[in-house]
Amino acid sequence: MPANFWPENDSYKELDPLDSLLSELAVEEELEEETSPCVSHPSRFQGRRRKAALVLTMVWSSTIALHLVSWGYLFVLGLTTIIGLHVFVLVFTKPRRTHEQLEGDYPYVSVLVAAKNEEAVIGKLVKNLCSLEYPEEKYEVWIIDDNSSDRTPQFLAELAQKYDQLKIFQRSPGAGGGKSGALNQVLPLTKGEVLAVFDADAQVPPDILLRVVPLFERQKVGAVQVRKAIANAKENFWTKGQMAEMALDAYFQQGRTVVGGLGELRGNGQFVRREALKRCGGWNEETITDDLDLTFRLHLDNWDIENVFNPAVEEEGVVSAIALWHQRNRWAEGGYQRYLDYWDLILKNRMGSRKTWDLLVFLLSQYILPSAAVPDLLMAIARHRPPILSPMTGLTITMSMAGMFAGLVRIRKQKGLNLSSYFLLLLQTLRGTLYMLHWLIVISSTTARMSVRPKRLKWVKTVHTGSK
Repeated sequence: MPANFWPENDSYKELDPLDSLLSELAVEEELEEETSPCVSHPSRFQGRRRKAALVLTMVWSSTIALHLVSWGYLFVLGLTTIIGLHVFVLVFTKPRRTHEQLEGDYPYVSVLVAAKNEEAVIGKLVKNLCSLEYPEEKYEVWIIDDNSSDRTPQFLAELAQKYDQLKIFQRSPGAGGGKSGALNQVLPLTKGEVLAVFDADAQVPPDILLRVVPLFERQKVGAVQVRKAIANAKENFWTKGQMAEMALDAYFQQGRTVVGGLGELRGNGQFVRREALKRCGGWNEETITDDLDLTFRLHLDNWDIENVFNPAVEEEGVVSAIALWHQRNRWAEGGYQRYLDYWDLILKNRMGSRKTWDLLVFLLSQYILPSAAVPDLLMAIARHRPPILSPMTGLTITMSMAGMFAGLVRIRKQKGLNLSSYFLLLLQTLRGTLYMLHWLIVISSTTARMSVRPKRLKWVKTVHTGSK
C-alpha cells in the first residue's frame, strides 16, 4: 500500500462512557444510515476507542468464562467444526471461469496513482502505465503529486512532455486526507467509467486493462482486485514471506468470491466502478486503509468485488522487520477499524447472509482469536491445562498452510510443475507459515493499543527503491 497519512483530527480523542455505546443499541433503528444508501456519515467514525475497549473487554471476559464453565471446551470444539467446514469449502473451491473479452464498446478508464517522494520509481511506473494495450483514446493516467520534496515533480514535468495520456495533479501544501484525500481531489477531473488505482511502485502487465475491464460488464460488480505479487521476493526472509503471504491471500480471496463471500480490495491493483464509488461517497478520508474501508462500504451498498488471480500486479516488499512492523500495524488497525465503524450495519445483515457469515468467520480467525490469545494463555497457566482455544488456533494454522500451498501451486502452474517443484513449494509454505506468526503479535498488540491509547500509529512511509 502506498503512503497514507494519519489525519490529525482523528476519532480517538476521548474515551466516552461505555454506556453511551450501549445506548446506541437501543436506538439503532432510528439511525439515519439504516435507510440511506450512503454509509459515510461523519458520526459513524466517532468513538472508535471506546468501541475497541468494549470489544476487547468482551473478548477477554468471554475467554476467561470459557475456562470456568464446564461446557467451554465443547463450545470451542463446535465452533471450530463450523468454521472448519466453511474454510474447507474455500480451500477446495475451484476458481470461477471469466470471459476476458469486451462484448460492447471499450469503457473509458482513468488510471490513478497517488505519489509522494517517489523519484526512484515514478519514471518506470509512468512508462509502464502509458504503454498499456488499450485504445489510447479510451484511457488516461493521472499522477497525483502529494507535495513531494524530492525530484518527483521535475520528473513528472519531463514525462508529461513525452506521454499524451499522462496528466499531473499537484496537491497544495497542507492538503489532508492522505491517499484518500488525494484520490478524492482528482476524482472530479477524471473521465473514467472505471477507475484503476495503483501504487507508485507498481508494475503491471501490458494487457491488464483488457483482462480486467470486461468483468465490469456484470452490472453488480462494483470493484475488481487483481492479485498482488512481490517484485523483490528473492531478497531476504521477509520478502520471501510476503510472497507466500500474497499467494495465500489471493487464493482465499478468490475462493471467497466464488462461494458468495466477501471479496476484498488490497489498494494496489484495485479497479472501481465510478457509479459504485459515487454511491459510497468516494474514498474515506477518516481511515488509514482506504482499500479495506471501501471494501465494506461497497458490500454494504450491495456491490460485489471480484478477485482476479491472473494477471498480477507487482509491488516492492518491505525488506526489514522494522518496516514490516510499521506497515502491518497500519494494516491491522485499518482492518479492525472498519468493523468498529460499520458494526451496526453488519449486524443488520446489510451485506446479505452469505457475505455476513463469511465476514464473521474471518473476523473471528483474523482478529478475535489473536486478541483472545493473551487471556487464554494466562488462564491456561493458572489452571494447569492447555489453552482452551487450541483447536481453533490449530485449525487456523492448518488452513493457512493449505491455502498458502494451494496458492503457490496455482501460481507455479504457469511455469509447469514436477516433483521437485512440489517439494520447493512445500518448503516455501513452511517458511511462509513461520513468517505469518508475526500477525499474532501485531493483531493482539494493535487491538489492545486501540483500546487504551489516545493516539495511535506514527506513520512511517514505505520507501520504494525501484530495485528488484
